[in-house]
Amino acid sequence: MKQTLDISQLNRNLIKMHPEARVLVQPLPDCPQIQLALLDPAPMKQRPFKEEEIKTIQEYPAYWAFCWGSGQALAAQILDTPGLVAGKTVMDFGAGSGVVAIAACLAGAREVIACYIDPDALLACQINARINQVNFRTHDDLFSFDEPLDMLIAADVLYDRNNLPLLEQFNAMTTEVLVADSRVKVFDFPPYQRFSSRECGTVPDLDETRDFNKITQVTHKTENTALLPV
Repeated sequence: MKQTLDISQLNRNLIKMHPEARVLVQPLPDCPQIQLALLDPAPMKQRPFKEEEIKTIQEYPAYWAFCWGSGQALAAQILDTPGLVAGKTVMDFGAGSGVVAIAACLAGAREVIACYIDPDALLACQINARINQVNFRTHDDLFSFDEPLDMLIAADVLYDRNNLPLLEQFNAMTTEVLVADSRVKVFDFPPYQRFSSRECGTVPDLDETRDFNKITQVTHKTENTALLPV
């Protein structure tokens, strides 16, 4: 009953994007141990959208209703290598659906803070945490957070080059940073360095170009790690 109530809250928010949009709890292909309440693609696929529908979607894109490829890649990396976060206080910046925060909890982080400016996204994070039977705090403003962190992690926050100064902000907040992004094609921002690569898609599938599914990990030890495109 509680989960049904939670899902109905998300559906009420999602209709701001489209009246037929709804969420569906679904496992992730690259992190099957995690289930998220994400956009149900069935009512939205293989149909033309009217101009006013497109405008509404653009005004409220509901980023929290998708598990973006970089987020899934970062979550998979954490689950594969729990020592990255185990025993640490971790902030997931730009948390979206909360997938990376959930992975950090499952991997044994001491404390996790999901940070996002959108209150609807923070609600989705909280509901997805309940679905996966984990607990973390939420916070809505990176620049007002003044508690000590062992690590800051972020996925898909560098889609706009105007966001690149965030890399310096991350370094100012903690000695360990883990970032995932598929939009930056040439990554040359010391002290971040290449580490490894992984390919993950967005859930539900948006039929994105495969270039957006290629995420490369780069690392720097103070320690700063980023997942970035090949």
